[in-house]
Amino acid sequence: MSNQVATKKSAELSTDVLDDIFADGGEGSSFDSSELQIPFIRLAQQMSPQINKKDAQFIDGLSSGDMFNNLTNEIYAGGTALLVVPCYVVTKYREFIPRLDGGGFVQELQASDPDITRTTKNLNKDILPSGNELVKADEYYCLLLGEDGDYEMAVVDMKVSQMKVSRRWKSQISMNKAKNPKTGQMQTLPIYSTIWKLSTVDETNKRNETFSNYAVSKLGMVEDRSIYQAAKVFRASVAAGEAKAVSEDAATLSKTNKKDDIDGDDIPF
Repeated sequence: MSNQVATKKSAELSTDVLDDIFADGGEGSSFDSSELQIPFIRLAQQMSPQINKKDAQFIDGLSSGDMFNNLTNEIYAGGTALLVVPCYVVTKYREFIPRLDGGGFVQELQASDPDITRTTKNLNKDILPSGNELVKADEYYCLLLGEDGDYEMAVVDMKVSQMKVSRRWKSQISMNKAKNPKTGQMQTLPIYSTIWKLSTVDETNKRNETFSNYAVSKLGMVEDRSIYQAAKVFRASVAAGEAKAVSEDAATLSKTNKKDDIDGDDIPF
């Protein structure tokens, strides 16, 4: 007997099959949050491994300046804006061996680690007492909104040259207020109450080198109550440590790894 399965390409499912599928709901599709990987939304740069055809992380069709999903490899081509609802922000501190010494991820430091306050500047890099580099990153746990009203969980992390964008975004979130109709008083809004547009722009450094960076702008308040409640639950899950995202740095790099030390987007300015 043949092991091949016949399929009808571009054919719509029959009503009977659709009825059976939706009647069975999400049977077998539910997993504990600890078993799931929350994807990162990343911004491809000229040196990103995802653009290198010889790299295992290569994504066909990805170009510098495109955002992409590191779990599904979905590409959001340059000029495409994403709508996100930020739910939780955490700052990460990661230690890397300098590239000239071979490069590679060492460890993630706790925010309370005293070595973080003992760094010295070497050009644009923060150097730990050990001589290794300290890389600070802000991770935004978000709901990524789809055109069909659906949403998915994702993390937008900003580091190196992207940190200036993150500082502006944090400032905007902290100043995001509206008048409470019951009290008539201005009130700071919860972080998960607002939709933001995430897009990309080209920037140039002092050496006239061009690189891609994020641009963030506020669209307005969340109007769909189901999305608002989902964002609130997601925030609580992250705060409780139930939902986590593991970067490629912590998951795959080691002291002996010779790859670029910051996932290919180590912009030297």
